[in-house]
Amino acid sequence: MADSKTQQEREELHRAIWAIADELRGSVDGWDFKHYVLGAMFYRYISEHLCHYVNQGEWDAGNLLFDYAALADSQAEELFEDLVREKGFFILPSELFCNVLAKAKNDENLNETLERVFNNIENSAVGTESEDDLKGLFDDFDTNSNKLGATVAKRNERLCKLLEGVADMKLGDVRHHDIDAFGDAYEYLMTMYASNAGKSGGEFFTPSEVSVLLTRLGTVGKQEVGRVYDPACGSGSLLLKAEEVLGRDKVTGGFFGQEINITTYNLCRINMFLHDIAFDKFDIACEDTLIAPQHWDDEPFELIVSNPPYSIKWAGKSNPILINDPRFSPAGILAPESKADMAFIMHCISWLASNGTAAIVCFPGIMYRGGAEQKIRQYLVSNNFVDCVIQLPGNLFFGTSISTCIMVLKKNKTDNKTLFIDASNECVKVTNNNKLTEDNINRIVDIFSKREDIEHIAHLATLKEMEDNKFNLSVSTYVTQEDTREVVDIVALNAEIDRIVQREEQLRADISRIIKELEGDCHEQ
Repeated sequence: MADSKTQQEREELHRAIWAIADELRGSVDGWDFKHYVLGAMFYRYISEHLCHYVNQGEWDAGNLLFDYAALADSQAEELFEDLVREKGFFILPSELFCNVLAKAKNDENLNETLERVFNNIENSAVGTESEDDLKGLFDDFDTNSNKLGATVAKRNERLCKLLEGVADMKLGDVRHHDIDAFGDAYEYLMTMYASNAGKSGGEFFTPSEVSVLLTRLGTVGKQEVGRVYDPACGSGSLLLKAEEVLGRDKVTGGFFGQEINITTYNLCRINMFLHDIAFDKFDIACEDTLIAPQHWDDEPFELIVSNPPYSIKWAGKSNPILINDPRFSPAGILAPESKADMAFIMHCISWLASNGTAAIVCFPGIMYRGGAEQKIRQYLVSNNFVDCVIQLPGNLFFGTSISTCIMVLKKNKTDNKTLFIDASNECVKVTNNNKLTEDNINRIVDIFSKREDIEHIAHLATLKEMEDNKFNLSVSTYVTQEDTREVVDIVALNAEIDRIVQREEQLRADISRIIKELEGDCHEQ
């Protein structure tokens, strides 16, 4: 949000946005309905963004009364080529969000109107440099879906409420956004949808604070970076954190990512636009990264940040070509077919620039399991690629309580040691999940930067230590947790037990005496 907004105002806006989004869905499952809310937000954003861009040019030229939204379509068509070249797409004035909204209540064919508008926006980029960035962006916004209603009238009623609801989101004027409000709201809604959807939604979504930590770790000592890459980019939130952490225009080489799920791939590209990343500054591909990587011509990358899927299956040795793939062949062995985690690690180190850093969220099992994974760890350690391993708290991610790790990789380290950090207590509890605060993140980054031993928290391990531990990279192997149990004085405890026993024996003797006296009294009577 803009700097003038307080955190409280930002949170109030977020609550209002979620209330609108939640109310709009009606009987439609929230996870399914997210495509409509986010798609409508995207439609509103690019309409306002394009409109402002054209208006600003006219206002700067002295035509202060000019309004693109009020222009006749026939006049606007003269701007088609210039706008597609500069912004990557074109929208007719009559097809802008504001003008479609104004007629929505009385449009008996609103579903067809929206479908036509979305097709026209995508088609405007066909044959141009931005074609791949626009293609299929509205595929998940199905205006004829039965989920919206059983009849056309019901669907149109829902679509009209959707447009009105998104219009009511107080996101301000695009020209006044220091940090784009649409992008901020989009990230918030993605978080809410993921948290409400449980595992099905959370599996592709990295919480914002974890994204910040990965980016901070990957940019220590840097004011800007070249190309940023995520081989399993999901909705793109992790990629975009680089600009949020470093500042606007501090990612000089652009954003690159690959995502196998086409729905999530579309969300990622929308996310780029909503964060005002120009179409020629990002390249997101939809394919299997391990089998069909799409950025051979763009690597190496100075910053790689990723939260790849945990322990998924992949082709592995069943595909005879992969052992000769330059990404995997240096280790001499492939990751197990049932667990692709190490394949992502090898892919990242292969595409990492000599001056770069990769920060990757990992399933803890890959740090200690034997077999092929142990041999790959041996390769990574022996070549001095493993800079740091950080144990995170459990329950940080949506849909899983697993205590994950972060592996930080570098190619040009200044020493041949690996830092192990136990950050399992660096969190606060928020409802059912744990969360990293800004203080938690700052402490972890500070320990990472200083690269020193801290009792019970951090240890800088030598190559020999890791060799002696058979290349086990679990943090607990190198950092012993503080024993917080109460210290017991055994001598004093034994003395106390003796005293209690003696007292117990005395009490028994006293009781026996009293009973005998009572029995004697009874006999006398």
